Amino acid sequence: MLKAALCACYSAAQAGVRQTKMKKRLIKAIVRVLGVVAIVVFIVWVAIAQPSCVRSTPSRVAVDQVSLRKHVDALAVQFHPRDWQHHENLDACADYIAEHLRHAGAVVEFQPFEIGRLVYRNVCGRFALGDAPRIIVGAHYDACGEQPGADDNASAVAVLLELATLLGGLDSPPPVDFVAYTLEEPPFFGSDQMGSAIHAASLAECAGSIRGVIVLEMVGYFADKWGSQSYPVPLLYLMYPSRGNFIGVVSRWDQGRWVKTVKVAMKGTTDLPVYSIRAPAALPGIDFSDHRNYWPHGIPSLMVTDTAFYRNKAYHSTEDTPDRLDYRRMGQVAVAVFSAIDSISRRHHHASMTDDRGRTTH
Repeated sequence: MLKAALCACYSAAQAGVRQTKMKKRLIKAIVRVLGVVAIVVFIVWVAIAQPSCVRSTPSRVAVDQVSLRKHVDALAVQFHPRDWQHHENLDACADYIAEHLRHAGAVVEFQPFEIGRLVYRNVCGRFALGDAPRIIVGAHYDACGEQPGADDNASAVAVLLELATLLGGLDSPPPVDFVAYTLEEPPFFGSDQMGSAIHAASLAECAGSIRGVIVLEMVGYFADKWGSQSYPVPLLYLMYPSRGNFIGVVSRWDQGRWVKTVKVAMKGTTDLPVYSIRAPAALPGIDFSDHRNYWPHGIPSLMVTDTAFYRNKAYHSTEDTPDRLDYRRMGQVAVAVFSAIDSISRRHHHASMTDDRGRTTH
């Protein structure tokens, strides 16, 4: 009996050892899996977010919040509704934009095109005419249906106009075109009748002279509450903030160089956080604006955005009104984009001058 008892104790001890070993193996396996997942997530994050420790110098430039609100009210209230079926209001918007671009010092021209029996117009304001490579800054001014469209997209037009004012205040403005597009919204979205598609096609023969395109798409809504920011796929929740208190720089996978250039030039100019993503166009949201129409022509293009319906739940609704926008942070978006344009233009101008001197020496 004693022997049997000892055998039972020995068997129990062995079972305990085996169970402990199994638990250790399981823990090791879980740790390995988690390690692999963490490495994969890190690699994907580096690839799509292109993180950088480089920051630009804080800007001393300021944008008038009252002027931003005035522009938003003009489009979202005075010229409401401004969808494709309210042609007179779209014309009034185009004239309003043209007037302010001229006042900023731009050379303004319209780009008319016909849809059915009606003529619609893009508005182009150009600084520093000549053959130098140019940056294009665009924003659509139409709205979806009879919605006010304050964030979508009066906010972007307001920022575009204030950007033009800032640029016009420089002693020697860089070569920049400001373009206000019509017919971005349904039923024209994704067709060759979008105003930006018309504009992009007009640049096909001189695509090489375009440094890049920055499209402003919904830049006025911000939220500091935890969980206020959503994303199209779960993986992105591990990589980006849960609060909608940042501005995004967004484009397709192959636009990484332009995305990183603009993002780095914007970061640090204000205290507004700037994040970027480059991803396949199949990811919902990557191609949801006018920047998409420049890709087929080989022109680098991206979208600066508050991420639209991933943050602003009033998207394409009657609640998208001027009182919901954050004009202080809209001003910071304008300052950041202005600083990026100025920095990129000066850097390329300096490189061009250095190259010219080198050729002259030889």
